[in-house]
Amino acid sequence: MSNSSDPNHPYPLLVVIVNYRTSSLTIDCLRSLVSEVQSLPGMRVAVADNASGDSSTEQIPAAIASEGWSEWASFVPLDRNGGFAFGNNALIRPVLQSPNPPPYFLLLNPDTIVRPGALKALVDFMETHPDAGIAGSRLEDPDGTPQESAFRFHTLASEFDFGWRLGPLSKLLKNWAAVPPLSQEICQTDWVAGASMIVRREVFEKIGLMDEAYFMYCEEMDFCLQANKAGWSCWYVPESRVVHLVGQSSGVTDTKAAPKRMPTYWFDSRRRYFIKNYGFLYTALTDVCWASGFAAWRVRRAVQGKPDRDPPNYLKDFLLNSVFFKGGEIEKSKNY
Repeated sequence: MSNSSDPNHPYPLLVVIVNYRTSSLTIDCLRSLVSEVQSLPGMRVAVADNASGDSSTEQIPAAIASEGWSEWASFVPLDRNGGFAFGNNALIRPVLQSPNPPPYFLLLNPDTIVRPGALKALVDFMETHPDAGIAGSRLEDPDGTPQESAFRFHTLASEFDFGWRLGPLSKLLKNWAAVPPLSQEICQTDWVAGASMIVRREVFEKIGLMDEAYFMYCEEMDFCLQANKAGWSCWYVPESRVVHLVGQSSGVTDTKAAPKRMPTYWFDSRRRYFIKNYGFLYTALTDVCWASGFAAWRVRRAVQGKPDRDPPNYLKDFLLNSVFFKGGEIEKSKNY
Protein backbone atom coordinates (compact mmCIF):
# COMPACT_ATOMS: atom_id res chain seq x y z
CA MET A 1 0.00 0.00 0.00
CA SER A 2 1.18 3.51 -0.78
CA ASN A 3 1.60 5.77 2.20
CA SER A 4 1.00 9.49 1.71
CA SER A 5 3.41 10.21 4.58
CA ASP A 6 6.22 8.13 3.04
CA PRO A 7 9.33 10.37 2.81
CA ASN A 8 10.18 8.76 -0.55
CA HIS A 9 7.16 10.56 -2.01
CA PRO A 10 7.62 14.34 -2.13
CA TYR A 11 3.86 14.92 -2.12
CA PRO A 12 0.79 12.72 -1.53
CA LEU A 13 -1.46 13.80 -4.38
CA LEU A 14 -1.40 15.51 -7.77
CA VAL A 15 -4.67 17.13 -8.80
CA VAL A 16 -5.00 17.62 -12.56
CA ILE A 17 -7.46 20.09 -14.10
CA VAL A 18 -8.00 20.58 -17.83
CA ASN A 19 -9.36 23.98 -18.84
CA TYR A 20 -11.05 24.78 -22.13
CA ARG A 21 -12.53 28.26 -22.29
CA THR A 22 -13.67 28.15 -18.65
CA SER A 23 -11.01 30.28 -16.99
CA SER A 24 -13.32 31.85 -14.39
CA LEU A 25 -14.63 28.42 -13.36
CA THR A 26 -11.09 27.06 -13.18
CA ILE A 27 -10.02 29.91 -10.91
CA ASP A 28 -13.03 29.31 -8.64
CA CYS A 29 -12.12 25.62 -8.54
CA LEU A 30 -8.54 26.48 -7.56
CA ARG A 31 -9.82 28.79 -4.84
CA SER A 32 -11.84 25.90 -3.37
CA LEU A 33 -8.66 23.83 -3.15
CA VAL A 34 -6.89 26.18 -0.71
CA SER A 35 -8.27 24.37 2.35
CA GLU A 36 -7.44 20.99 0.76
CA VAL A 37 -3.80 22.00 0.40
CA GLN A 38 -3.77 22.73 4.11
CA SER A 39 -5.29 19.33 5.00
CA LEU A 40 -2.97 17.42 2.62
CA PRO A 41 0.46 19.00 3.13
CA GLY A 42 2.53 18.96 -0.02
CA MET A 43 -0.42 18.40 -2.36
CA ARG A 44 0.16 19.75 -5.87
CA VAL A 45 -2.27 21.00 -8.52
CA ALA A 46 -1.52 21.18 -12.24
CA VAL A 47 -3.77 22.98 -14.71
CA ALA A 48 -3.57 22.40 -18.46
CA ASP A 49 -5.18 24.61 -21.06
CA ASN A 50 -6.42 22.73 -24.13
CA ALA A 51 -5.59 25.54 -26.57
CA SER A 52 -8.64 27.58 -25.56
CA GLY A 53 -7.75 30.43 -27.89
CA ASP A 54 -9.14 32.96 -25.42
CA SER A 55 -7.72 34.81 -22.42
CA SER A 56 -7.34 31.62 -20.33
CA THR A 57 -3.56 31.52 -20.78
CA GLU A 58 -3.31 34.97 -19.22
CA GLN A 59 -6.07 34.87 -16.60
CA ILE A 60 -5.28 31.54 -14.92
CA PRO A 61 -1.51 32.10 -14.42
CA ALA A 62 -2.26 35.65 -13.25
CA ALA A 63 -4.71 34.34 -10.65
CA ILE A 64 -2.21 31.71 -9.46
CA ALA A 65 0.40 34.43 -8.98
CA SER A 66 -1.83 37.10 -7.43
CA GLU A 67 -3.59 34.72 -5.02
CA GLY A 68 -0.33 33.25 -3.74
CA TRP A 69 -1.01 29.75 -5.07
CA SER A 70 2.31 29.38 -6.89
CA GLU A 71 3.76 27.09 -4.21
CA TRP A 72 1.23 24.38 -5.01
CA ALA A 73 -0.36 25.23 -8.38
CA SER A 74 1.18 25.26 -11.87
CA PHE A 75 -0.11 26.02 -15.36
CA VAL A 76 0.72 24.28 -18.64
CA PRO A 77 -0.58 25.62 -21.99
CA LEU A 78 -1.04 22.88 -24.58
CA ASP A 79 -0.64 23.37 -28.31
CA ARG A 80 -3.95 21.79 -29.34
CA ASN A 81 -7.31 20.68 -28.01
CA GLY A 82 -6.97 16.93 -28.03
CA GLY A 83 -9.87 16.29 -25.66
CA PHE A 84 -10.34 15.27 -22.04
CA ALA A 85 -7.99 12.27 -21.94
CA PHE A 86 -5.33 14.11 -23.94
CA GLY A 87 -5.31 17.07 -21.57
CA ASN A 88 -5.16 14.94 -18.43
CA ASN A 89 -2.48 12.66 -19.86
CA ALA A 90 -0.34 15.66 -20.79
CA LEU A 91 -0.12 16.50 -17.08
CA ILE A 92 0.09 12.96 -15.68
CA ARG A 93 2.63 11.45 -18.10
CA PRO A 94 5.71 13.52 -17.15
CA VAL A 95 4.97 13.13 -13.45
CA LEU A 96 4.75 9.34 -13.77
CA GLN A 97 8.12 9.42 -15.54
CA SER A 98 9.70 11.51 -12.78
CA PRO A 99 11.95 9.90 -10.12
CA ASN A 100 9.37 10.12 -7.29
CA PRO A 101 5.80 10.26 -8.58
CA PRO A 102 3.04 10.66 -5.98
CA PRO A 103 0.96 7.67 -4.89
CA TYR A 104 -2.31 9.26 -6.09
CA PHE A 105 -3.62 11.37 -8.95
CA LEU A 106 -6.97 13.16 -8.93
CA LEU A 107 -8.80 14.09 -12.12
CA LEU A 108 -10.90 17.17 -11.37
CA ASN A 109 -13.19 19.10 -13.69
CA PRO A 110 -12.78 22.87 -13.89
CA ASP A 111 -16.54 23.25 -13.35
CA THR A 112 -16.33 21.95 -9.78
CA ILE A 113 -16.15 23.45 -6.30
CA VAL A 114 -14.51 21.13 -3.79
CA ARG A 115 -16.20 20.96 -0.39
CA PRO A 116 -13.83 21.11 2.63
CA GLY A 117 -12.25 17.74 3.33
CA ALA A 118 -13.36 16.16 0.05
CA LEU A 119 -9.91 15.28 -1.23
CA LYS A 120 -8.60 14.10 2.12
CA ALA A 121 -11.62 11.77 2.34
CA LEU A 122 -10.58 10.18 -0.98
CA VAL A 123 -6.92 9.85 0.02
CA ASP A 124 -7.86 8.41 3.43
CA PHE A 125 -10.11 5.87 1.73
CA MET A 126 -7.39 4.80 -0.69
CA GLU A 127 -4.87 4.51 2.14
CA THR A 128 -7.11 2.08 4.03
CA HIS A 129 -8.24 0.09 0.96
CA PRO A 130 -5.09 -1.11 -0.83
CA ASP A 131 -7.09 -3.12 -3.39
CA ALA A 132 -8.97 -0.02 -4.55
CA GLY A 133 -7.51 1.38 -7.74
CA ILE A 134 -10.03 4.15 -8.40
CA ALA A 135 -12.55 6.08 -6.30
CA GLY A 136 -14.99 8.88 -7.04
CA SER A 137 -16.61 11.69 -5.10
CA ARG A 138 -20.28 12.37 -4.49
CA LEU A 139 -21.07 15.05 -7.07
CA GLU A 140 -23.81 17.47 -6.14
CA ASP A 141 -25.62 20.65 -7.09
CA PRO A 142 -24.73 23.89 -5.24
CA ASP A 143 -27.72 23.29 -2.92
CA GLY A 144 -26.39 19.85 -1.97
CA THR A 145 -28.72 17.80 -4.16
CA PRO A 146 -26.76 14.67 -5.16
CA GLN A 147 -26.03 13.95 -8.81
CA GLU A 148 -25.57 10.63 -10.55
CA SER A 149 -21.85 9.90 -10.31
CA ALA A 150 -21.46 6.11 -9.79
CA PHE A 151 -22.44 3.81 -12.64
CA ARG A 152 -22.53 0.34 -14.12
CA PHE A 153 -20.68 -0.46 -17.32
CA HIS A 154 -22.83 0.08 -20.39
CA THR A 155 -24.00 -3.18 -21.92
CA LEU A 156 -26.55 -4.50 -24.38
CA ALA A 157 -29.11 -4.65 -21.57
CA SER A 158 -28.51 -1.08 -20.40
CA GLU A 159 -28.75 0.25 -23.97
CA PHE A 160 -31.98 -1.68 -24.46
CA ASP A 161 -33.36 -0.16 -21.27
CA PHE A 162 -32.27 3.38 -22.12
CA GLY A 163 -33.73 3.24 -25.61
CA TRP A 164 -37.13 1.83 -24.71
CA ARG A 165 -37.71 3.74 -21.45
CA LEU A 166 -40.59 1.45 -20.57
CA GLY A 167 -41.47 1.02 -16.88
CA PRO A 168 -42.05 -2.78 -16.78
CA LEU A 169 -38.94 -3.36 -18.90
CA SER A 170 -36.84 -1.10 -16.67
CA LYS A 171 -37.96 -3.06 -13.60
CA LEU A 172 -36.98 -6.30 -15.32
CA LEU A 173 -33.55 -4.90 -16.24
CA LYS A 174 -32.93 -2.93 -13.03
CA ASN A 175 -29.82 -4.95 -12.16
CA TRP A 176 -28.28 -3.95 -15.50
CA ALA A 177 -29.39 -0.30 -15.59
CA ALA A 178 -26.47 2.03 -16.27
CA VAL A 179 -27.44 4.23 -13.31
CA PRO A 180 -28.02 2.24 -10.10
CA PRO A 181 -29.91 3.70 -7.11
CA LEU A 182 -27.92 6.44 -5.38
CA SER A 183 -26.02 5.11 -2.37
CA GLN A 184 -25.56 7.03 0.87
CA GLU A 185 -22.71 4.74 1.91
CA ILE A 186 -19.29 3.88 0.54
CA CYS A 187 -19.81 1.15 -2.04
CA GLN A 188 -18.06 -0.64 -4.85
CA THR A 189 -19.21 0.34 -8.35
CA ASP A 190 -18.20 -0.31 -11.96
CA TRP A 191 -17.08 3.21 -12.78
CA VAL A 192 -17.24 6.78 -11.50
CA ALA A 193 -17.53 10.16 -13.18
CA GLY A 194 -14.23 11.71 -14.20
CA ALA A 195 -15.31 15.06 -12.76
CA SER A 196 -13.67 14.01 -9.45
CA MET A 197 -11.87 10.68 -9.70
CA ILE A 198 -8.79 9.58 -7.74
CA VAL A 199 -6.47 6.99 -9.30
CA ARG A 200 -3.74 5.01 -7.59
CA ARG A 201 -0.38 5.42 -9.33
CA GLU A 202 0.01 1.67 -9.78
CA VAL A 203 -3.13 1.58 -11.93
CA PHE A 204 -1.51 3.85 -14.51
CA GLU A 205 1.67 1.80 -14.30
CA LYS A 206 -0.29 -1.41 -14.94
CA ILE A 207 -2.78 -0.39 -17.68
CA GLY A 208 -1.38 2.86 -19.06
CA LEU A 209 -3.00 6.28 -19.28
CA MET A 210 -6.51 7.07 -20.49
CA ASP A 211 -7.19 6.33 -24.15
CA GLU A 212 -6.68 9.58 -26.09
CA ALA A 213 -8.58 8.21 -29.07
CA TYR A 214 -11.68 9.30 -27.13
CA PHE A 215 -12.15 13.05 -27.54
CA MET A 216 -14.73 13.38 -24.78
CA TYR A 217 -17.16 11.03 -23.00
CA CYS A 218 -16.77 7.30 -22.25
CA GLU A 219 -13.02 7.62 -21.62
CA GLU A 220 -13.37 7.30 -17.83
CA MET A 221 -15.77 4.36 -18.21
CA ASP A 222 -13.31 2.66 -20.55
CA PHE A 223 -10.42 3.41 -18.16
CA CYS A 224 -12.30 1.93 -15.21
CA LEU A 225 -13.12 -1.15 -17.30
CA GLN A 226 -9.45 -1.69 -18.17
CA ALA A 227 -8.56 -1.26 -14.48
CA ASN A 228 -11.27 -3.78 -13.56
CA LYS A 229 -9.85 -6.29 -16.04
CA ALA A 230 -6.44 -5.82 -14.41
CA GLY A 231 -7.87 -6.63 -10.97
CA TRP A 232 -8.39 -3.13 -9.52
CA SER A 233 -11.69 -2.26 -7.87
CA CYS A 234 -13.56 1.03 -8.19
CA TRP A 235 -15.44 2.73 -5.36
CA TYR A 236 -17.91 5.52 -4.67
CA VAL A 237 -17.02 7.61 -1.59
CA PRO A 238 -19.92 9.94 -0.69
CA GLU A 239 -18.00 11.50 2.22
CA SER A 240 -16.04 13.26 -0.50
CA ARG A 241 -18.45 15.96 -1.67
CA VAL A 242 -17.80 18.05 -4.75
CA VAL A 243 -20.15 20.57 -6.33
CA HIS A 244 -20.40 19.94 -10.07
CA LEU A 245 -21.79 22.69 -12.28
CA VAL A 246 -22.98 20.14 -14.83
CA GLY A 247 -22.29 20.80 -18.47
CA GLN A 248 -20.41 24.06 -18.00
CA SER A 249 -17.29 22.63 -19.61
CA SER A 250 -18.85 20.85 -22.57
CA GLY A 251 -22.23 22.57 -22.84
CA VAL A 252 -23.79 19.17 -23.58
CA THR A 253 -25.02 17.69 -20.30
CA ASP A 254 -26.48 20.77 -18.62
CA THR A 255 -29.78 19.45 -17.25
CA LYS A 256 -30.94 22.95 -16.31
CA ALA A 257 -30.91 24.22 -19.92
CA ALA A 258 -32.85 23.25 -23.05
CA PRO A 259 -31.35 20.10 -24.64
CA LYS A 260 -28.71 20.74 -27.31
CA ARG A 261 -27.96 18.62 -30.34
CA MET A 262 -25.45 15.94 -29.39
CA PRO A 263 -21.99 16.49 -30.91
CA THR A 264 -20.53 13.91 -33.24
CA TYR A 265 -17.76 13.11 -30.77
CA TRP A 266 -20.37 11.83 -28.28
CA PHE A 267 -21.57 9.22 -30.77
CA ASP A 268 -17.98 8.44 -31.79
CA SER A 269 -17.04 7.79 -28.14
CA ARG A 270 -20.02 5.53 -27.56
CA ARG A 271 -19.31 3.53 -30.72
CA ARG A 272 -15.62 3.29 -29.84
CA TYR A 273 -16.35 2.01 -26.33
CA PHE A 274 -18.50 -0.86 -27.54
CA ILE A 275 -16.35 -1.89 -30.52
CA LYS A 276 -13.11 -1.72 -28.52
CA ASN A 277 -14.41 -3.74 -25.59
CA TYR A 278 -17.10 -6.02 -27.07
CA GLY A 279 -16.57 -6.24 -30.82
CA PHE A 280 -18.52 -5.29 -33.94
CA LEU A 281 -21.42 -7.75 -33.65
CA TYR A 282 -22.17 -6.80 -30.05
CA THR A 283 -22.02 -3.11 -30.98
CA ALA A 284 -24.41 -3.68 -33.89
CA LEU A 285 -26.87 -5.36 -31.52
CA THR A 286 -26.66 -2.46 -29.06
CA ASP A 287 -27.33 -0.03 -31.92
CA VAL A 288 -30.41 -1.99 -33.03
CA CYS A 289 -31.73 -2.25 -29.47
CA TRP A 290 -31.18 1.44 -28.72
CA ALA A 291 -32.54 2.78 -32.01
CA SER A 292 -35.63 0.55 -32.12
CA GLY A 293 -36.44 1.29 -28.51
CA PHE A 294 -35.89 5.02 -28.88
CA ALA A 295 -38.10 5.13 -32.00
CA ALA A 296 -40.87 3.38 -30.06
CA TRP A 297 -40.39 5.78 -27.16
CA ARG A 298 -40.73 8.80 -29.44
CA VAL A 299 -44.05 7.49 -30.73
CA ARG A 300 -45.23 6.68 -27.21
CA ARG A 301 -44.15 10.10 -25.96
CA ALA A 302 -46.10 11.89 -28.69
CA VAL A 303 -49.25 9.78 -28.14
CA GLN A 304 -49.15 10.27 -24.38
CA GLY A 305 -48.34 13.97 -24.65
CA LYS A 306 -45.21 13.73 -22.51
CA PRO A 307 -42.69 16.61 -22.57
CA ASP A 308 -39.90 16.37 -25.11
CA ARG A 309 -36.59 16.48 -23.27
CA ASP A 310 -34.49 14.67 -25.87
CA PRO A 311 -31.75 16.41 -27.85
CA PRO A 312 -32.78 17.63 -31.32
CA ASN A 313 -32.32 15.10 -34.16
CA TYR A 314 -31.25 12.49 -31.62
CA LEU A 315 -32.46 9.40 -33.51
CA LYS A 316 -31.26 10.63 -36.91
CA ASP A 317 -27.83 11.52 -35.55
CA PHE A 318 -27.61 8.20 -33.71
CA LEU A 319 -28.34 6.22 -36.86
CA LEU A 320 -25.92 8.24 -39.00
CA ASN A 321 -23.19 7.60 -36.43
CA SER A 322 -23.99 3.93 -35.83
CA VAL A 323 -21.82 1.05 -37.00
CA PHE A 324 -24.24 0.56 -39.91
CA PHE A 325 -23.11 3.88 -41.39
CA LYS A 326 -19.69 4.42 -39.82
CA GLY A 327 -18.52 0.80 -39.87
CA GLY A 328 -16.54 -1.14 -37.31
CA GLU A 329 -13.07 0.36 -37.75
CA ILE A 330 -11.80 2.40 -34.82
CA GLU A 331 -8.60 4.28 -34.20
CA LYS A 332 -5.88 2.39 -32.36
CA SER A 333 -5.83 3.04 -28.60
CA LYS A 334 -3.61 5.88 -27.42
CA ASN A 335 -2.88 5.25 -23.75
CA TYR A 336 0.90 5.42 -23.67
